[in-house]
Amino acid sequence: MNINFAKNEPIMRQYIDQIQQRIAPLKEQIIQHNVYNLIQNEEDLAIFMQYHIFAVWDFMSLLKALQNNLTCTSVPWLPKGDANTRYLINEIVVGEESDVDLNGIRKSHFELYMDAMQQLNVDQGQINAFIAQISAQKSVHEALIEAQVAPAIQAFVSFTFECIYSGKDYLQAAIFTFGREDLIPGMFYAMVNDIYSRIPEKVSVFKYYLERHIEVDGDHHSHLALEMTERLCGNDPQKWEEVATAIEQSLKMRIVLWDGVYEAISKTKLR
Repeated sequence: MNINFAKNEPIMRQYIDQIQQRIAPLKEQIIQHNVYNLIQNEEDLAIFMQYHIFAVWDFMSLLKALQNNLTCTSVPWLPKGDANTRYLINEIVVGEESDVDLNGIRKSHFELYMDAMQQLNVDQGQINAFIAQISAQKSVHEALIEAQVAPAIQAFVSFTFECIYSGKDYLQAAIFTFGREDLIPGMFYAMVNDIYSRIPEKVSVFKYYLERHIEVDGDHHSHLALEMTERLCGNDPQKWEEVATAIEQSLKMRIVLWDGVYEAISKTKLR
C-alpha cells in the first residue's frame, strides 16, 4: 500500500493521540502492578522470568509474522508492499533476531534471555518443553497444553497468536508497537540493579538484556514500529478502531500475565 505519508501524518497523529488517551488507564495498571514490589530476591526474579520468557518468545513470533506479511520471504523473490515499510520491519528484525550478547556474540533476544535464565539457574523445563513441541510441528495451542504452562501464560500467548493468525498486518504492527516490552517500569530496573549489586555473577546477563532493551527496543525500535503502524493504517478510520480495540485487549492480557506471576510468587512466600 502506497500512501502519501507526509500528507496524512497530521491525521494519523490524531489517531495515535486518541489511542494513547484510550489506553492510558490500562498502561497505568500495568506500570503500577503489585508484582514489581513483590520481587525482592533471586527466587522471586526466577519465577518472573519463567513467565516472562513466553512473552519474549511470542514477541519474536509476532515480529516474524510481520516480516512474513510485509516482505517477500519466499523463493522466487518478488517485490512486495511498500519499500519504506519493508525497511522498517527488516531493521527491527536485525536488531531483535541477531543482537550481541556481553561477549559480542550474535544472538536473538530470546536466546539472550535464555542465557540469563541459565546464569540465574532458573528452571527452563517448561519453555524447553514448549519449544520441543513447536519443533515437533505441534500447534501453539497443543504445545502450551503439552508443556503444562500456567493458564495466564496460555491466555497471553493465545491472544498474540489470534492476532498473528488474523493475517492483518496492521493489527500485528499495533500490538507489537503498543502492547509489548516498553511497559516494564523503572522500579523493575531498579530492583534488578539492587539484586545485581549483591550477586552480579548471577544476574549480569539479565541486567545486560534489560539495558539492551532500553537502548534498542525502547528507543530506536519503538519509533520504527510506530511509523510502521501509521503506514499500515494510513487514514482508514476502521483500521484505527480495530487497532485501538486490539491494543486494549493486548494490555489486558499483559495484566493477566502479571497477575499470574504475582499469584505464583505469593504462593512461594506462604510456604
